[in-house]
Amino acid sequence: MSTDFFKAHQGVLEQAVAAAASRGYWSPFSESPSPRVYGETANDDGRAAFEAYRGKDFPLRQEGAAGQTGSEISPFGFPLDIRYPQVPARTLVDQSEAALETWREAGPQAWVGVSLEILHRLNRRSFEMAYAVQHTTGQGFMMAFQAGGPHAQDRGLEAVAYAWQEMARIPGLVTWEKPQGKHDPIKMQKRFTVVPRGISLVIGCSTFPTWNGYPGLFASLATGNTLIVKPHPGAILPLAITVQIARDVLAEAGFNPDVVQLAAHGADDDTARALALDPAVKLIDFTGSSANGNWLEQNARQAQVYTEKAGVNQVIIDSVDDFKSVARNLAFSFALYSGQMCTAPQNVYVPRDGIKTADGHMSFDDVAAGLAQAVEKLVADPARAVEITGAIQNEGVVRRLDEARALGLSILSDSQRLAHPQFEGARVHTPLLLKTDAGNAAIQREWFGPIVFVVATDSTDSSIELARQTVVDHGALSLSAYATDAAIAEKAQKAAERAGVSLSLNLAGAVFVNQTAAFSDFHGTGANPAANAALSDSAYVANRFRVVQTRWHA
Repeated sequence: MSTDFFKAHQGVLEQAVAAAASRGYWSPFSESPSPRVYGETANDDGRAAFEAYRGKDFPLRQEGAAGQTGSEISPFGFPLDIRYPQVPARTLVDQSEAALETWREAGPQAWVGVSLEILHRLNRRSFEMAYAVQHTTGQGFMMAFQAGGPHAQDRGLEAVAYAWQEMARIPGLVTWEKPQGKHDPIKMQKRFTVVPRGISLVIGCSTFPTWNGYPGLFASLATGNTLIVKPHPGAILPLAITVQIARDVLAEAGFNPDVVQLAAHGADDDTARALALDPAVKLIDFTGSSANGNWLEQNARQAQVYTEKAGVNQVIIDSVDDFKSVARNLAFSFALYSGQMCTAPQNVYVPRDGIKTADGHMSFDDVAAGLAQAVEKLVADPARAVEITGAIQNEGVVRRLDEARALGLSILSDSQRLAHPQFEGARVHTPLLLKTDAGNAAIQREWFGPIVFVVATDSTDSSIELARQTVVDHGALSLSAYATDAAIAEKAQKAAERAGVSLSLNLAGAVFVNQTAAFSDFHGTGANPAANAALSDSAYVANRFRVVQTRWHA
């Protein structure tokens, strides 16, 4: 490498490894979009960079293109009209295999150094990424900046830290000596070489292309694999920028830029299937629907497949100290990015006999009405509300609202379309809250979007058992419980541990069940049907490389 990227970023890497071990708060990437951190002109420069992409060919020099593709439409109501090179699947694989020949020889320090430099440059372009994420996913600007930029970069760095830690356990050259009593000992030299699995395919989603995409992308790159990055057709730009930066770093470091390639394609072609089934593809990271994730797990048998799929996230309410604080917290969780987060709560279980509060007993109907009132108060000011809800990513989510209304359940708070003060054509909808009973089969599936069911159960014990069984049967990425009785809280904890889902207890302040922090919270557990891996832990990275030894007599 003309620049020793590993040495340049070694201090940050060591801090990241330490943070992953301590699980306390740490981040090298500021989540504040402050000019004091990113520069006085950073916001204007980022917006200008985004606008410069619109209506043009995306500036990515990638060999083998057989045409162009691109039909992204901002959920805020305008087409991006960006054209990306479309490279056939066979060409992508051939070029990736050719790049692997030299990349695999570079070794862990080079792999990790390049990965760290890419993350460093991504952070410098966080405003540009924020506008790209906002106008492909529908996230409000602040969420797009944080989740699409620094928080995604944190998750990528976390994966690199785990990768380095696991590879560093493997010694290079060692002397092996076995005593033979009165005879001379047997002496051997042994060299252990970390080798990549091969080609890694990253399949992006339309709602969190960087936050969900970076862990697998950087876990594979840092362990010496080549990458084919396949964005969702509705959210290409954030990953195209990522690939562009990665290829620049690789070229500067003296490597074939085809170590990282973009696989942009239209909505109706078979690029994803062709790549996923190619024998040369040895690793696949996927975020999306259960149908597609299950298909990959069942059919891409030549690859190690990591999936995050659909789940049913639940809230158990037994008792609270301050119901208004709880209601405000949950209302924000319901409304945040219009429920289009894999951790967003959907089913709220309340005993039909009501709950205990510090102010006395609350009936089930009072709890349900209180949650609805908190939501309506939160979204009463459209100018403020749109920054929380963002916009609906696609029309399928809007149709799901109509499908939920058609269930015929009692409506606690109907979803309203809000006018966005800046974007006239934005798809903005407030949450829909419905009232139902635990026996309703409709709650046993994911309703992705701003849809919440307040569910009457026979008791808190029934709520806990319903939540546990739902996770076992359908998966979940989050579970929340409210209980002032330590014994009830412990029951919820044990149920969560047995079902394999992360639990949040008594959240009533500035932390929300939707959110997880890199280096501290494990996103997913790999222990229920919603995901077969955790972001990030040793298991997530250790199977992305192998160790091959050579030995000889000393």
